[in-house]
Amino acid sequence: MIENPADLIPAWMLLSAAFGYLIGEACGDLARHRKCLEQNNAELRDQLQHPLSKDLHRELAQQRKVINDIHSRLVAVSKGLEKRPD
Repeated sequence: MIENPADLIPAWMLLSAAFGYLIGEACGDLARHRKCLEQNNAELRDQLQHPLSKDLHRELAQQRKVINDIHSRLVAVSKGLEKRPD
């Protein structure tokens, strides 16, 4: 075994350095991954707000046109029914 305590010190140094490296790599990777996810979330949030409002306004305008078209046709038919002689 190890007879001299001075021989044990480099082994502990190596183990502590390896352990510190593994912990640092894990924490650093988690921090990088989290930062990347936060950036992606911010980009998606921006994309969600801007085009959605334009698409929503376009969709509402199209629905308004369809409703007005249906209304004008119904009014024409109902006026035609009122003017029919009995």
